[in-house]
Amino acid sequence: MHNTQPIGIFDSGVGGLTVWKELVNSSPNESIIYYADNNNCPYGPKSKEEIIELSSRVVDFLLTKKCKVIIVACNTATAAAIEYLRSNYPIQFIGIEPAVKPAALNSKTKSIAILATEGTFNGKLYLGTSQKYAKDIELNVKVGDRLVDIVENGLVDDVETENHLSQLVKPLIEKNIDHLVLGCTHYPFLTEKLKKVLPDNVEIVDPAPAVVKQTSRVLEQLSLINTENTSPTYEFYSSGGTKILKQLLKKITNKNTTVIKL
Repeated sequence: MHNTQPIGIFDSGVGGLTVWKELVNSSPNESIIYYADNNNCPYGPKSKEEIIELSSRVVDFLLTKKCKVIIVACNTATAAAIEYLRSNYPIQFIGIEPAVKPAALNSKTKSIAILATEGTFNGKLYLGTSQKYAKDIELNVKVGDRLVDIVENGLVDDVETENHLSQLVKPLIEKNIDHLVLGCTHYPFLTEKLKKVLPDNVEIVDPAPAVVKQTSRVLEQLSLINTENTSPTYEFYSSGGTKILKQLLKKITNKNTTVIKL
């Protein structure tokens, strides 16, 4: 491994771009390779075995690109596959899980909510963190029905999306929550819509900053932080359509970006 090698990021689709954006802002020297497995999106309803197989295929590809570490920027894939990946590949993986800890520690009403996929709620990381940090907190969970599809199909600004979000969070609001943890990397793309349907006192917790901080810690431990004065490169790959990925990248970067379909 050399410190100028790229960081790999993969997700079931475009959701991991929220992590990519945070990483670019915090680590401007690092080159990044992003893989969207949107031909197989969403991962949520799939079995653990299927998710492991899909994740392994993506990791095999990223290793051909000489990635020095890999961020599993998908809550469902982290829950189902990260133990397998860490046991079977000679590379460091950084996973993602709902940010229950900061929400629980900062809650004043002692009631928080988590919006995530069913696969995330069944994962060991989520269960372990919840039991450790939210024992004295009312933890309200809600599966984000259709939300991944809404983002993947470019329907974030659709009128029906706001109505759908309003119905999703209504029972959570009734529980007097003051934090809403986004347990899927797709969901931050819905933040502005969520703000419209949530009370002003509810803080929305994005998981991306914590993942990026952990990535920096891992790179430092491995002496792989790119300290050289080189221009970073960004590559994007997709197993399916590229239209929404390109649109979101243009919104994030204000540039037209090439996405290679594999």
